[in-house]
Amino acid sequence: MKWDALEEEPCSLARTVAVIGDRWTLMILRECFLRKRRFDAFQTSLGITRHLLADRLKKLVRFGVLRRIPYMDSPKRYEYILTQKGLDLYPIIMSVVHWGNVHMVDSRGRPMLHEHKLCGKHFDPLMICSECGEPVFAKEVHVHPGPGAREAVAPKANISKARTTKVSRA
Repeated sequence: MKWDALEEEPCSLARTVAVIGDRWTLMILRECFLRKRRFDAFQTSLGITRHLLADRLKKLVRFGVLRRIPYMDSPKRYEYILTQKGLDLYPIIMSVVHWGNVHMVDSRGRPMLHEHKLCGKHFDPLMICSECGEPVFAKEVHVHPGPGAREAVAPKANISKARTTKVSRA
């Protein structure tokens, strides 16, 4: 598996990592979810070089995660707005934040609290089954090949038989 060809892999995780799999991209997405939209705001907040920031923003636009919208004509300036595809990354970002809140905080506690606007309560993200609504935990999940999986390799006994048998194609 080559790093620069992950988007071609028949694996949803690999394809996602091709888009968001480096630290600067994740930090840019954090800033987007904190409502930052402009190049200078990203650069100031992150301390990232202009070249690296421009590269990551171009990639996020190319993959359809962000939309680039002009807000000034002279000089030409752009805002970067999360698309629906970008907004759909929110559960991923929140899962990473939650992991950090559980495993990486110091004695001061969580650096940010997330409040649900509908109920007004601070919350932790929870993954639930789309079918039954129950929480999902790693030890309770079975994984099976889907229609986009690579073709299964035939068992060794069938491989030798396949080499000696002609296959007709209709």
